[in-house]
Amino acid sequence: MPMPLIPSTPSRLLAEQALSRTAGAPLLGGNAAEWLIDAAAHYDAWLAAIRSARGRVLLENYIIRDDEVGRAFRDALVERAQAGVSVAVVVDWLGCLGQSRSAFWAPLRAAGGEVRVFNPPQLGQPFGWISRDHRKLLVVDGIHGFLSGVCISAKWLGDPRRKVPPWRDTGVALRGPAVAELEAAFAQSWAETGAALAPFAAQPDAAAPAGEVALRVIATQPSTAGMYRLDQLIASMARRTLWLTDAYFVGLAPYVQALVAASRDGVDVRLLVPGSSDVPVVAGMSRAGYRPLLKAGIRVFEWNGSMLHAKTAVADGQWARVGSSNLNIASWLGNREIDVAIEDAGLAAQLAAQYEQDLGNATEIVLAPRRRRHGNGSREQVRSSAARPLRVRHGGGSSGRAAAGALRIANSVGAVLANRRVLGDTGSGPLSIGTLALAVLAVVAFLWPAWIGWPLGAFAAWLSFNLGIRAWRVRRRHQRELREAGDD
Repeated sequence: MPMPLIPSTPSRLLAEQALSRTAGAPLLGGNAAEWLIDAAAHYDAWLAAIRSARGRVLLENYIIRDDEVGRAFRDALVERAQAGVSVAVVVDWLGCLGQSRSAFWAPLRAAGGEVRVFNPPQLGQPFGWISRDHRKLLVVDGIHGFLSGVCISAKWLGDPRRKVPPWRDTGVALRGPAVAELEAAFAQSWAETGAALAPFAAQPDAAAPAGEVALRVIATQPSTAGMYRLDQLIASMARRTLWLTDAYFVGLAPYVQALVAASRDGVDVRLLVPGSSDVPVVAGMSRAGYRPLLKAGIRVFEWNGSMLHAKTAVADGQWARVGSSNLNIASWLGNREIDVAIEDAGLAAQLAAQYEQDLGNATEIVLAPRRRRHGNGSREQVRSSAARPLRVRHGGGSSGRAAAGALRIANSVGAVLANRRVLGDTGSGPLSIGTLALAVLAVVAFLWPAWIGWPLGAFAAWLSFNLGIRAWRVRRRHQRELREAGDD
């Protein structure tokens, strides 16, 4: 009988220690957890919790948009603030750029609520904008906690009038000791944007056990890589299954190697990604990495709906992860993210069942079959028509194009009937775009050098100005520390 992801004692103790140190998060028991599937379920649960608040509401989200959904949340927060509830909101500057402005939050501030914007452009930090607050969490009264990949925007609900289905996304509702970890994570983000969060009055039921679920809350910060190390470790520990869902998959080489090694060792590794993405360039980069995964036996699926935005993993029917972290370098190393890793067979089984249900609305990507080539006795893998156009020895070029087109149509029909699609030429697309962009840049540089020189000079001046401010601030801080040391 296959062993679970975390073997029995004493190996279990060693595995727990490795997971805790890798993630930088202890295993917490006594929790209750419930999966939230898609935005409508999230918004209903979040708004109900906010409207029931009696002491405090802490909301942190990458995007809160000025639309009917965003206004519903703002109005609920305003009502609670007017009733004397402490309301604190953190939003990301880049995430909300063009989505909601200061005027959107004016009613909440007027009602006594506080709103802070994470990491707006600042002098002295020329590259500070790279690090973003990508978390999506809500804590109410220190008792109800939520984390997810869902932002607060009507976009997640789709558009029934245009027959656009809702975005596919996943989150979790928590009660128990883990909620205090969510609150501590929010307090860290709040302190990054100004004065520290004032202490709250203790809630008598906040730390009480609410269930039997053991989990870890991984609140990552830039350059800590806790979630990256944990994802890598789980890929190494999985024995039977590792099923991944990701919205913006651009795997680093070490992580891809871990997935490949797991698959070659007999683990059923699957990856579900969007078929059409709201960030097309990322989708192109993701597809460029399919081939090594497929060659190693990893099954890759593309979602057929409007957008797949979930970030989940389930391994061996024992371990599950959900949250805001994508499988790419921005989430692993650059952003503030928050995820929960659950060690519970019941919840893992529910997420695995949801995964299998999702595959029912996905197309599997496969490599073309091999065929034997005679002549030199060599063998060669047959690629798709896009990678290797069908050649016709006799006849005009139109015949060749017609044959290639027929083959593409056959592939499309086959994808519909078999729910599979042959992998096309995913590698040359990004290279072609890069070639064209560099060629255009070269032409502009030769013919109109000022168009290159002036922006480059402006960027250098801006960078020099900011670095100078940074150096001045560091020197002032050093001098102040020396004076304080002298006074002591």
